[in-house]
Amino acid sequence: MFRVILIGIVTLVHIYVFWRTASVPVIDRHIPKKLLVGAGLVLWASFFFALFSAHGETSTLAATMELLGMDWLGILFLVFVSLLTIDIITGFGLLFSRIAPSLRGWALIVGGVLSVIALIQGARPPVVQNYAVRLPGLPDKMDGTVIVVVSDLHLGSLIGKQWLEARVKQVRALRPDLVVLLGDIFEGHGELQRDLLPVLCDLSALLGIWAVLGNHEFYSGGKEMFLSNKDGIQLLRNRWVEIYPGFILAGIDDPTAYRWFGQRGDPLSQALAGRPLGVTIFLSHTPWRPKERRMQVCI
Repeated sequence: MFRVILIGIVTLVHIYVFWRTASVPVIDRHIPKKLLVGAGLVLWASFFFALFSAHGETSTLAATMELLGMDWLGILFLVFVSLLTIDIITGFGLLFSRIAPSLRGWALIVGGVLSVIALIQGARPPVVQNYAVRLPGLPDKMDGTVIVVVSDLHLGSLIGKQWLEARVKQVRALRPDLVVLLGDIFEGHGELQRDLLPVLCDLSALLGIWAVLGNHEFYSGGKEMFLSNKDGIQLLRNRWVEIYPGFILAGIDDPTAYRWFGQRGDPLSQALAGRPLGVTIFLSHTPWRPKERRMQVCI
């Protein structure tokens, strides 16, 4: 159902974008309408194929088609927003009627520039953000502990082994005392690339590598991959662990996936019940009911 709704919305956005593009004077004079319609159909088809046929497949062709289709979706969205902004300002051409078509041409340029910036940013390595956190009651020997937090890698057909190896080196260069993975490490669609887990397990930290499950781990075998890894990444599934006297980690399965898959109970209370006195760091993929969680963690 989600894919049907998505393709419907994307189809309407395609129609709108190419309809407004056709009204730009330069394009109207130099590009035949049939060519413009044909280009729109080809680009729409690329997204349709990426969504329904290539998504989750592991072949080079499928991965390439999915990458192109998803990149086009991002470009389409930025162009759509740029054109819609001009239409809102001009009352869809009722105001400033003489210059409105030319303004749409500038909107196309702005959308193109934003798309180039987005593609460059998307290809860059993740930027490390550093935070100094003060925790009342932290054991003195834990002062200066370096915790590296990683989330939403979405490893799969589009993000593979070479990219992951570079990210592992990036994390190891930070010399972490503790590494936590906050879910959606695997994309969760299509066949799992089981050669990725050993690369991920090259992460090392004195206090261990700990993880919680995100919603994408529930879509296919991502959860099982974590569960079968007894000597590397350790899962916190609605439980806590004292990794140093007075220093506790607690984590839960993703709350949204927990409900979608019909699981019952209160994972939050279960994860925090009976923990010893000390500092508790709570891990969850989704910041659901954050005030309640903070209150219970601080009790």
